[in-house]
Amino acid sequence: MFHIVHAPAFIGLIILAVVCGIAIITIGIKAGGELCRPAQRSVGSVPADLPVETIILQNASNETIELVSGWAIRGTPGMGVVLLLHGLRSDRRQMLDRARFLFRAGYSIMLIDLPAHGESSGKCITFGYREAEGVEAAMRYLAEAFPHEKIAVIGVSLGAASLVLSKVSPVPSAVVLESMYPTIEEAIARRLQKRLGPFGSLLTPIFLWQLPIRFGVTADQLRPIANLAALHSPVLIMSGAEDLHPTVAETQRLFQSANQPKELWIVEGAAHINLHAYHPKEYEARVSAFLQKYLRGEG
Repeated sequence: MFHIVHAPAFIGLIILAVVCGIAIITIGIKAGGELCRPAQRSVGSVPADLPVETIILQNASNETIELVSGWAIRGTPGMGVVLLLHGLRSDRRQMLDRARFLFRAGYSIMLIDLPAHGESSGKCITFGYREAEGVEAAMRYLAEAFPHEKIAVIGVSLGAASLVLSKVSPVPSAVVLESMYPTIEEAIARRLQKRLGPFGSLLTPIFLWQLPIRFGVTADQLRPIANLAALHSPVLIMSGAEDLHPTVAETQRLFQSANQPKELWIVEGAAHINLHAYHPKEYEARVSAFLQKYLRGEG
């Protein structure tokens, strides 16, 4: 027996489906725009307790001159220099407490605002694509300003991804990667869930579809885990045991993809937070030992 569907009802279902589809795409595009929105702001006065020099670098990006703003701090000659890279929607001030303990230990330091963050220029956040160019500009500066020093990099979340996605030269003598996502697909799915609830990750394909339109880049170009094999630096990878982006499983995948020598620290009880602020004594002990080993040649 056949069921007859009246034409008006059938057309109504089609219209409803179309309207729902348009609504979902609209929400996805809007959410994508919010995730990419610049996080630019004044960082205020230089910290009074550190001998800070304000630095402004020029970074050529697609024939557009962009500015990368930062602070440089000269420590004890011969100790090495550490580039500090903040996380998503933050700025160089997120890394100040790390800078303070590193300066006390004698290291020179540079803190920058990634492109489209803080006082650096940039039209939108690109999840490591354009931010990597800011990292490259900072590394070029350090190679010129500290020609006889070994260079280390500590990157948090977006800062870590930006380093791994960059083509830095010279290669860092040591790298610390904190709370780094393996792929853009996983990073966006987690953030959409956080903003829109458990079904937010269903909008991930719509965001990925926007990548070539917004940035001229594909999802395959935003996969830090695929670039780790090309990073020939000693690496310390760390993340919180309660972090949901990245999860412990994702962090372990990153560790497996990294070259030797490598170390892993899963911070018990920590979520996607500032790991130095969460466990400062152990953080400083682990990072100090790692840097001493590879910057001061005592490993």
